[in-house]
Amino acid sequence: MNCRMLPLAAALMFGAHSQPLSAFKPPKPDLPYLKHADNLIPTETVQAEEEKKKDQSTFVIAGAASSAKTPLALPIFLYQADKIPVENLQLYKLDVKNGHRELTIGRNAAEPIRLQVTPVEGKIYRIEVYNELDPGEYSLSPGSSNRAFCFQVF
Repeated sequence: MNCRMLPLAAALMFGAHSQPLSAFKPPKPDLPYLKHADNLIPTETVQAEEEKKKDQSTFVIAGAASSAKTPLALPIFLYQADKIPVENLQLYKLDVKNGHRELTIGRNAAEPIRLQVTPVEGKIYRIEVYNELDPGEYSLSPGSSNRAFCFQVF
């Protein structure tokens, strides 16, 4: 085979198996899914318990690790908005303490991690982080509730 044909052959071979993002529809609305190649992995949905102290609130999530895992430092999520607008989702790194995960917000506390949201089709969105995530536990959380969509970067 001619050397000039190799890139074309490789592009045809690998391109034939990949699907455009519009071909992926999250099975359930209001649940972020991690995109791994041609698979969608649901994030772990939990209800965080809130503990208030002066100017801060700490949200505690049972278990030291999420069941949803990704090796990707720049994960991509697909999300179909229904009752939770995509603009309400914020990404936070969680601290693991005493067998549970927690997030403290308020004065001198965690800031959300910057996200990029791109419309895909209708109410389906692609959510990406701007900077690589360190290994650890994370939560995409709607600002208006104690619901958390957790995942682990390993």
